[in-house]
Amino acid sequence: MGTHKATRVGKLIPSGIRRMFEIAYERKDVVNLSIGEPDFDVPDPVKQAAVEAIWSGRNRYTPTRGIPELRERLMAKLQAEGHRAEDVLVTAGATGALLVAMLALVDPGDEVLLFDPYFVAYPNVVILAGGVPRFVSTYPDFRPNLAALEKAVSPRCKAILLNSPNNPTGAVWTKDELQALVDFAEKHGLTIISDEVYELFAYDREFVSVGTLTDRALVINAFSKSAGMTGWRLGYVSGPADLLDDMALLQQYTHASLNSVAQFAALTALETPITDHVAELRRKRDYVRKRLSGAFELAPPEGAFYVFARAPGDDATAWAERCLEAGVLVIPGNTFSRRDTHFRNFVRGQLGGAREGGFHPVELRRGVRGLGVLRHFCLTKAPTSRLLQRGKKRNMVFRPGIKSPGWQESPPAEADLPHAKISGVSP
Repeated sequence: MGTHKATRVGKLIPSGIRRMFEIAYERKDVVNLSIGEPDFDVPDPVKQAAVEAIWSGRNRYTPTRGIPELRERLMAKLQAEGHRAEDVLVTAGATGALLVAMLALVDPGDEVLLFDPYFVAYPNVVILAGGVPRFVSTYPDFRPNLAALEKAVSPRCKAILLNSPNNPTGAVWTKDELQALVDFAEKHGLTIISDEVYELFAYDREFVSVGTLTDRALVINAFSKSAGMTGWRLGYVSGPADLLDDMALLQQYTHASLNSVAQFAALTALETPITDHVAELRRKRDYVRKRLSGAFELAPPEGAFYVFARAPGDDATAWAERCLEAGVLVIPGNTFSRRDTHFRNFVRGQLGGAREGGFHPVELRRGVRGLGVLRHFCLTKAPTSRLLQRGKKRNMVFRPGIKSPGWQESPPAEADLPHAKISGVSP
């Protein structure tokens, strides 16, 4: 007789992001434009604070809500930014905050409104809580559509989940758009959950937090993007005190305690600006957008780290497989959507200067150039073998299993970089 398995596991959707992460981790011969991780390391002062915390004995359990020093600093930050939150709860990353938020708000059969495209975790945390995701399309411009929301809302809806700046689209919603969503939520008695982990990465318009527009929203943030601390798993959520009390009770039994060293290091992270890194990411965003816009249909990304482009033939899975054959990792749109017409390309990699974190200075350029070459061959129905031969000859893409000259220890000269337009193949 087999082991009984809970039905909730069968309802979960395996993450396409994690699959790409495993491929990238195991194979260093591919251009990785898939993983949504800052390409700057944790700032040195934050590392030093962590080391000092370890050697000073800050290695034991901490209060479930987070250490008082960090909660006080976070509340001061939020108040200075005009947030109307009553309290703050430190969590095990933004995903930990999402989980306890759903457990606190959703009963079996309740519905949660999600905008499509969405971050891969959103529907799954709803399912883990016993809820039902209700998807609302934002295609083709990735802006919120109130008419579509009115059609989707039902008496079973309990919450609406927002994400601006957005993963995977890069959209940054305006104050008027967010205010309209706040009014919609109040009209229907919904709790807003706003994922704002990319708050520092808004390039073309001012970032506006939902927490400045209402005192009834749960606003989630983390140190993963703002301080490069993705592996440290530390986040926080602010909002109404009564809801945070319930979430803290749930956190007692989902996580018990939080990473002590990360919390003490976060005190320093709050004082460490990353302005230069943001400016560099904006420059890379501009580069990728310029290179891709001539070859792919895409809505201009205004923030975060991503370009969400339309795949040739509206078949993103086939496109991602073709990219992988040629040594470029991208993520198909069905990882983030009920549609599979787009793919996510991650804006990362050094465009100049020394190698950092093992990432080659010209890998981003070669990867974007490779996407253009792949598109050309995809549209001309050329066989993969010809694609690989052409790409290898021109040193544009990395073929799995082959050490390309692009991976030499010394970066090639600027004159050797592929500057040709990617909308076709230069002679």
